[in-house]
Amino acid sequence: MNPINGRPGSTPPAPPSSDFLLIRIALSCFFLIAMGVYAHFAGEVISGHSFLIVAAVIGGYMAMNIGANDVANNVGPSVGSGAISLMAAVVIAALFEAAGALIAGGDVVGTIQKGIIDPTQVTGAQEFEWLMMAALLAGALWLNVATAMGAPVSTTHSIVGGVLGAGIAAGGWDVANWDVMGGIAASWVVSPVLGGIFAALFLYLIKRFVSYPDDSVAAAKRVVPLIIALMAWAFITYITLKGLKQLVKVDFVTANLLGLGGAIAVYFWSRATVSQSAESIRNNRDGVNSLFVWPLIFAAALLSFAHGANDVANAIGPLAAINDALANGGVSAEAKIPLWVMVVGALGISVGLILFGPRLIKTVGSEITELDKTRAFCIALSAAITVIVASQLGLPVSSTHIALGGVFGVGFLREYLKTSYATQLHMILDNHTGPERAQIQAFLDNFKQSTSEDMKALLLKAKQHKEEVPLTKAERKQLKRIYKHELVKRHQLYKIAAAWIITVPISAGLAALLFFALKGFYA
Repeated sequence: MNPINGRPGSTPPAPPSSDFLLIRIALSCFFLIAMGVYAHFAGEVISGHSFLIVAAVIGGYMAMNIGANDVANNVGPSVGSGAISLMAAVVIAALFEAAGALIAGGDVVGTIQKGIIDPTQVTGAQEFEWLMMAALLAGALWLNVATAMGAPVSTTHSIVGGVLGAGIAAGGWDVANWDVMGGIAASWVVSPVLGGIFAALFLYLIKRFVSYPDDSVAAAKRVVPLIIALMAWAFITYITLKGLKQLVKVDFVTANLLGLGGAIAVYFWSRATVSQSAESIRNNRDGVNSLFVWPLIFAAALLSFAHGANDVANAIGPLAAINDALANGGVSAEAKIPLWVMVVGALGISVGLILFGPRLIKTVGSEITELDKTRAFCIALSAAITVIVASQLGLPVSSTHIALGGVFGVGFLREYLKTSYATQLHMILDNHTGPERAQIQAFLDNFKQSTSEDMKALLLKAKQHKEEVPLTKAERKQLKRIYKHELVKRHQLYKIAAAWIITVPISAGLAALLFFALKGFYA
């Protein structure tokens, strides 16, 4: 078997056993100590150098928690679908996260964190340094707790809450930009809804035009190259606008034209590749699913690259701000990010992913809803397109919420399709009673073993041969219990939604407490 691919429909490998928890914690501590030593030698020797070393350790801790929690959204669906093994996913994500952070992470980060607070209302550089330290540590601690709970949350919102809480503690309520915070609160709804709608729409179209036709292979040869080309357009545009924005400034139209050019090339390549592959695949769902393996691998890599480029600032932005404040003796509107600070963020994300990421990868990939390669492909495509659309509309969205919204979207679509088929069956059979229980039992036995797609054929047969499937009221209730099971785990939905809602308040409250603790310690 190809070492990259998992078995179709197989359960992803379990994350490292709890027996190795102490080893992983020890390795984490060793990494953080190494980051402190690295900061001592690589950082500029300035007044407050020891404070900077402590900040570097906390920055490395934050980066580790980003890797442990947030990266799962990029590779979890690919792992859960069996397109890629857990080990391969961790390696690919670690490499591309680090590459995105180092190559395209940029060299300037606004210290006010997207306008959350007005730093001019903070009295003195020292209080600003305590503020950023408290925000960084609060965000990291909350991410650590969320990861232990198995709840994927937004790392951006974690650091936003930290900056808000510490800022209010340092400068009062007027220091906060409440308009920005209102937009962030709106993103709790906008991000998952948009991600879910796009993912469900793509999945429905694939089912309608590829899975449902009798000759799925012929349909796949026509349709799959088009949707792979759409994916190429979305990802080239996404990477150009978001992943490479610090290297080259490209406007929206130019990025789309680049994406279109790439999509045309990919279309002709994929049409030839799919036609060749179609000669050896079976005319069923598994056969069609196999066509999405390599697109999923590329999607996981590109999403990881863009994530590393964008979210590394959550780990090292406050660290860069502290470094700048110590070096200049004051608060700057922007803070240059030295290479050594970028290295702390890039390495931390990769180390956190390798040591603690598998837990959340398993949650996103297999514990919310069952994913196959087609569903995972729709989630990846939705993530890229949602970010593009939301960015142009000026909507503040979270990549974490978008990806998880896509997972829930495809799950709820499956529930809807399955329930709608069964509802039709009730409508067809409601008026039928009689002694032909043997025929009914045979029908129900067949129904129990059917997939959602096969149910459609059974319903059609039932409609054509109504006399063969009379159904009593008791049997209707039994049938309802058979098909009405959760395809989306509700306890995961409630847990993740609750974690999203409390992320900013928890981080803010914790950061305020830490700010006062630091002020009391250093004052």
